[in-house]
Amino acid sequence: MKKVKLLLTVVVFLSLLPLAALAQTFSPIVSTADLAAGLTNPDLVIVDIRKVEEYKAGHIPGAVNVFYGTWAVKTGENDNQLPADDDLADIVGSAGIKPDSTVVVYGKTETPPDRVNVTRVAWTLKYAGVQKVSILDGGFEKWAAFEKRPVSTDTTMPKAVSYQGKFNKNIVASKDYVKASLGGKGKVLVVDVREPDFYNGIQKLPFVAKAGRIAGSVNLPTSLLFEKYPPSGENAGSCCTTYKDKETLKAIATPIDGKLLDRELIVYCDTGKFATAWWFVLAEVLGYKNVKNYDGSSQEWMRDPNAPTLP
Repeated sequence: MKKVKLLLTVVVFLSLLPLAALAQTFSPIVSTADLAAGLTNPDLVIVDIRKVEEYKAGHIPGAVNVFYGTWAVKTGENDNQLPADDDLADIVGSAGIKPDSTVVVYGKTETPPDRVNVTRVAWTLKYAGVQKVSILDGGFEKWAAFEKRPVSTDTTMPKAVSYQGKFNKNIVASKDYVKASLGGKGKVLVVDVREPDFYNGIQKLPFVAKAGRIAGSVNLPTSLLFEKYPPSGENAGSCCTTYKDKETLKAIATPIDGKLLDRELIVYCDTGKFATAWWFVLAEVLGYKNVKNYDGSSQEWMRDPNAPTLP
């Protein structure tokens, strides 16, 4: 009898909880299977960042289209920068996103920029104060082309909301902040996520003033995050690009900082876009507690003759 009463008590308690409390919680890098199982979550907002014509041709059911270029803008001489806070609040609200929404961002995985566009948007949402942001592993290719999951051509936009999130400015670093951090006697570690030839000053992109790296930075290439899917078998690599598993990512990241998860890390690349992939993994997946993205990155740093640079 006591067991029956206890069971009834639990059932009544659960029935009194808000629906959001019972909603599925996604991991930061969410699988297509988990997303498919959670499509009925009333707090879920799926953000498709592909071009509008791609979205109209077919998208994950219920997804809203907010093209990547909306989230990352040119500011002065710097590309891929955060929109002004007021503009960003309008963008987030127009997608029907609230601070406590469950947001999943997806796009394509065909090229390296495609892969990091998704984390750039996820990082921007975290900056805006959205609490639960995930990225879809394998992107639209894995969902539609490989797994043949349902797609929709419905382009109805959600009801816009007045976004009132608290902006998290602790996850972005300015040039002055980075400069001041270089003299911190090891308290801050600057992490260059570009490929080794760029880190070593052998190559540079045309819009970067000179080759080289921020003095004292260590190298953690973005390409180390990913693997082709499926990883083996007859169709190996035929689908898309996915993230390596958590334990592998942990093993890759650990040498840059030992196991000091509380140490401050500043990640950077050429424009602050590629750096968001490692920011997302370090901060959201691996539990590093103080990770910032230098948004101006090499494009801004290398224009400054007084910015400490190697080689």
